[in-house]
Amino acid sequence: MQMGFYFDQTRCTGCCSCIVACKDWHDVPAGPASWMRLMTVERGKFPQLFVAFLAAPCYHCVEPACVSACPVNAILKREEDGIVVVDSEKCQGKDNCDLCLQACPYDAPQFGAEENAKMQKCHFCLDRLGEGKNPVCVDGCPMRALDAGPLDELRARYGDMKEAEGFLYSSELGPSVVFKPKKETIPV
Repeated sequence: MQMGFYFDQTRCTGCCSCIVACKDWHDVPAGPASWMRLMTVERGKFPQLFVAFLAAPCYHCVEPACVSACPVNAILKREEDGIVVVDSEKCQGKDNCDLCLQACPYDAPQFGAEENAKMQKCHFCLDRLGEGKNPVCVDGCPMRALDAGPLDELRARYGDMKEAEGFLYSSELGPSVVFKPKKETIPV
């Protein structure tokens, strides 16, 4: 089984509730590290504007580049659910190594502001998953733009769209995400 995310780009208003919920639940301090990020895509000129948002957690790739890039095996992909986790005790830290960040095209590996910060990232809220709950970002979204679960179930429920505004799917890595993309429309 492979766990994954669903993101409905048509529902997201860019409120950042997913980010706040994640930082709060995991006690991620204010600063550069954010396990859930929100990208903004803007195009056009008034009055014909286009704005879309893209939720960006770790996409728990089928073949994660960060795992093979880590020289000390601090990152692993769990066999039972495909979730990519990091052992911060093994991590050499950003000052000594940031190969995971360099390898990940989605910038999922995060580092705090402290000296030689250890890598941290979304781990699909393993504590909540163990209790049968959704990741906190899913439950924290007031627009219900996020969902999570086994990837095959998400595809059966929402389709198999792998593209969205601001996202480039890598068939080599296989990010575990399904989208409902926001389409650019030209007003009449």
